[in-house]
Amino acid sequence: MGNEEKTRMENDLGRDDIRLLVRRIALPSMLAQFVSVLYSLVDRMYIGHIPEVGELALAGVGICGPVVTMIGSVASLVGVGGAPLMSICLGEGDEKGARAILANCFLMLCLFSVVLMAAVIPLRRPMLLFFGASETTLPYANEYFLYYMFGTVFALLAGGLNSFVVAQGFARQAMMSVVLGAVMNILLDPLFIFVLDMGVRGAAIATVLSQTASCAYVLSFLFGWRAQIPITFKGYSLSTAGRVLTLGLTPFSIIAVDNVMIIAMNAVLQRYGGIREGDLLITVATIVQSFMLVVTMPLGGISGGTQPILGFNYGARRVDRVMSAQRRIFLWCLAYTSLMFVLARVAGPLFVRLFTTDPVVAEKAVWAIRICTLALIPLGLQYEIVDGFTAIGQVRFSWPLSFWRKTVYFASLFVLPAIFGVEAVFYAEAISDTVGALTSICIHACVMKKLLARRVTETDKGTP
Repeated sequence: MGNEEKTRMENDLGRDDIRLLVRRIALPSMLAQFVSVLYSLVDRMYIGHIPEVGELALAGVGICGPVVTMIGSVASLVGVGGAPLMSICLGEGDEKGARAILANCFLMLCLFSVVLMAAVIPLRRPMLLFFGASETTLPYANEYFLYYMFGTVFALLAGGLNSFVVAQGFARQAMMSVVLGAVMNILLDPLFIFVLDMGVRGAAIATVLSQTASCAYVLSFLFGWRAQIPITFKGYSLSTAGRVLTLGLTPFSIIAVDNVMIIAMNAVLQRYGGIREGDLLITVATIVQSFMLVVTMPLGGISGGTQPILGFNYGARRVDRVMSAQRRIFLWCLAYTSLMFVLARVAGPLFVRLFTTDPVVAEKAVWAIRICTLALIPLGLQYEIVDGFTAIGQVRFSWPLSFWRKTVYFASLFVLPAIFGVEAVFYAEAISDTVGALTSICIHACVMKKLLARRVTETDKGTP
């Protein structure tokens, strides 16, 4: 690597001190995801305070939330699937392969955006009803969802391509793209919702405009001179696309199934709670899910944002740096989940007040937040183990571990309310977090050192 190229990089993934490298990438990635949570939180905060209809509107947007995020998970399918592969190629010194991966991912994100819009928009009403909307919340859910879907291409490009900015060592640049969108959303929401009196429609339009700004920022970087690997329009290959989609299956399924879980929870709450209590509990669940976003998205920023460190050094066969980096990442994840565990108990009431002034809803939401976060601390280990396996291309371990945790959640979700009543639904999160983390720790202890040792053996044999 020449001196000129070196000066263009924020972080040298192969040579910088691991302790400093993890901090310089983990912190901006965590902050970027924390700021990105503001997209949904700000919408919900303002929507919850719309005069007269705030509670119903918030429940309607809560129904949309998991569906919207599930569509956005396509960005992770391509971005988090392709970025580790690009990091491994860069570690191996294969820039041509890295360029081909980025080119294929850019094309896939564009194609998926068009297909999703064409397939989902005509089916939005039956989808929302199936996912837990009632006759009273459907108008709000339908209006928000329709306008949001028109910005699908900007959402997918901004989210998917951001991973390739981090993969080249530019964590701060990736953070700035997210901050730009979040600040715009905070400024535009009150304008469109209240000043222009557009309600939930205005919240959706503000979000789309904000995502458009983030998308423009990321594209300007990846088409610009600072990118070591810029977007090109050659090297398209079905085999390359297949490798990306195979590796991206784990992060995609994590996000998609997480949102299926939320959809299922809303349906269960509506079924066991009835029309009146069901709508109230869905509003509570929307507030709880907002708090969980504050936990899981920055946590994913730490474990997912640092994947390039693991992937690059795995590609370069520097397994000592892989092990050292993962130890540091574990500590970051545990520190963050420990902090959020404390805040759930201390600051829960303050958080709930951002969304509602109804004392019944507020009391129930504070209780539910504390229940859902009972096993929050070990969740940090689960995230890094799954993302760590994905970073080195070992989807055969990461996907089953993620799927197992979701299976435990679904089983708990349907069994608990049938036996203990509708409010027992909120215990499903803690049960799945405990079982999932314990299983992941056992598998990681058994196989990770063997995988890294095998990588050293491949080096000795000259295996590419």
